[in-house]
Amino acid sequence: MDSDDGNIVKIAQFRKIARQDKKQRARKEKEATAAANRVRFGRTGNEKRLTRRLNEKDARAHEALRLDRPVPSDGDQKSDDGNGSKDS
Repeated sequence: MDSDDGNIVKIAQFRKIARQDKKQRARKEKEATAAANRVRFGRTGNEKRLTRRLNEKDARAHEALRLDRPVPSDGDQKSDDGNGSKDS
């Protein structure tokens, strides 16, 4: 009795196809990661400096608009000696 391959599962062929699909998915994922890294890290030194300076400028502008500015920590603040008088 000959089979026409209609109802017979070919395990070896199934495994081969599954292995190829897995490799193809891994290649696509790796390419997507590489594309993201090219965007993230693939810049010249001037582009990096420009981005850093723009970010610093934005941070200064944001800090300037704060309502409750932090007290500078370089010792310019006046200290309280405990008896209600402040040192100048």
